[in-house]
Amino acid sequence: MNLAVRWAVAAVACLLLYSPGAALAQPLFSPSQDPVAGSRVFGAKGCGKCHSINGVGGKIGPDLGRIPRPRSFYDLAAAMWNHLPEMAERMRKFGIARPYLDPRETGDLIAFLYTLNYFDPPGNVQAGSRLFTEKKCVACHQVGGAGGVVGPNLDGLAQFGSPILIAAAMWNHGPAMAEAMRVRKIERPTFKDSELLDLIAYLRSTAPPRPAPAEGPLYVLPGRSEEGRRLFLDKRCILCHSVGGVGGQVGPDLAERGLNWSLTQFAAAMWNKAPAMMEAMRAREIAVPQLQAEEMADLVAYLYSVRYFAEPGDPARGRQVVGEKGCLGCHSVSGAGGKVASDLARLKGLDAPGTVIAALWNHSFIMEHRAERRKVSWPKLRPEEMADLVAFLQAQGRPR
Repeated sequence: MNLAVRWAVAAVACLLLYSPGAALAQPLFSPSQDPVAGSRVFGAKGCGKCHSINGVGGKIGPDLGRIPRPRSFYDLAAAMWNHLPEMAERMRKFGIARPYLDPRETGDLIAFLYTLNYFDPPGNVQAGSRLFTEKKCVACHQVGGAGGVVGPNLDGLAQFGSPILIAAAMWNHGPAMAEAMRVRKIERPTFKDSELLDLIAYLRSTAPPRPAPAEGPLYVLPGRSEEGRRLFLDKRCILCHSVGGVGGQVGPDLAERGLNWSLTQFAAAMWNKAPAMMEAMRAREIAVPQLQAEEMADLVAYLYSVRYFAEPGDPARGRQVVGEKGCLGCHSVSGAGGKVASDLARLKGLDAPGTVIAALWNHSFIMEHRAERRKVSWPKLRPEEMADLVAFLQAQGRPR
């Protein structure tokens, strides 16, 4: 794994190890859901022999840094399960020992995979240069000594190249910029996230090199999710937006699956939707909050984190999954079903999602051979079915 990827993963882990609060069905990352530890599991278990991360690593399996979003814990767990026979066959072919995963390793590994494309790839400098002119940024702002003088010089932003810093600056100066554009009859531009990436790349390329400030760089990524949850309340975002159904109904629910944005998608959406948001705040006499770069990073971390477990599973539906997927050909539930394998109603110790997924992964060593002998097809699971199955298996070990 290259240095940039290692740094990115370390940043995620150091700053995203907090629970987003009671509004969520389950906490984000517990001590057994550590992305940095997961990066070590990825290396130690030999995953890099077949899989790459953003182009670095094996080419046998897909690049795991380029798995399309959204991907919750259960999206990833289901993908691991569904592809297991193919992975096992490739490991046999290439003489790679199949790894055993304990519950902590499993939780860490999935947390690592979840965070991989939180960071965006670099943009295109040439495209960003064109956008700076086409979007009329040049009419008010200077970059590298060229441009207007109505707004501030953007060389300071270029030093850090962070979409979070850009998002905070655009939000805080949005009303003043809108008024300046109105006076000069400049249409307010909107940005696709790819365009914002290109614009940031251009800003970075034109600024003269500067020493890092004494207090440290402002490349504050990705933020602290627990602090972001507090800010979501303190800045009164919750009056218009809900998270997981808790909060206002004026704007969209920010925990919706389709809103699992990357950093730059979030920054672009903040800019594009700012006029409507500010109008809604004026109508409700809510002061437009100012946001420091660190605060913006924390808010983004919180909103990103709430999709980790997605919708919680349902034990009753999980019981149906056990029947529909043919598990009862080998297993029983309270004595009803097959006698080849264990009674699922008597399982103990499956007290966390990572523990269940570890058990399924390790159990597959045996199950794969039995399925081949019995000529039974491998049962595929949708993410929601995986969530329900996990909920069912967890429920078996709880006091009744």
